[in-house]
Amino acid sequence: MKSYREILELTIPSRRQFINITPRVENALAQSGIKEGLCLVNAMHITASVFINDDESGLHADLEKWLEQLAPEKPYSQYAHNGSEDNADAHLKRSVMGREVVVAVTEGRLDFGLWEQIFYGEFDGKRNKKIMIKIIGEECGNDGRKPKH
Repeated sequence: MKSYREILELTIPSRRQFINITPRVENALAQSGIKEGLCLVNAMHITASVFINDDESGLHADLEKWLEQLAPEKPYSQYAHNGSEDNADAHLKRSVMGREVVVAVTEGRLDFGLWEQIFYGEFDGKRNKKIMIKIIGEECGNDGRKPKH
């Protein structure tokens, strides 16, 4: 069994943003050499999320609107958490969207369904953020031979 770990660093210019990180995860998988296994991708911040969905701008706008209805940013005074901070809404949004995803690795590729992509969801940005990629598995297929591509 082999293990590979990589930290992605992003600078998020706005408070909220969805970023397709699939190409960066695929690059990490290629660097790992792992052909069969699992790939974990998780946000290393309690006000951010990693999730899988379609890369479609209308859907992203709908998610943003829906999350803002569930946990509106303002007024800040509506939240007990907001004292020295103003990010209670970001904590709640992350709770709804989740912390991480796990994707099967098959024949050296992320084993997605049609349209699936990995996204980083930021809910309290305007600073540097980190995402961890952890891949575990084998460099060969189950039969001991390198898989065909």
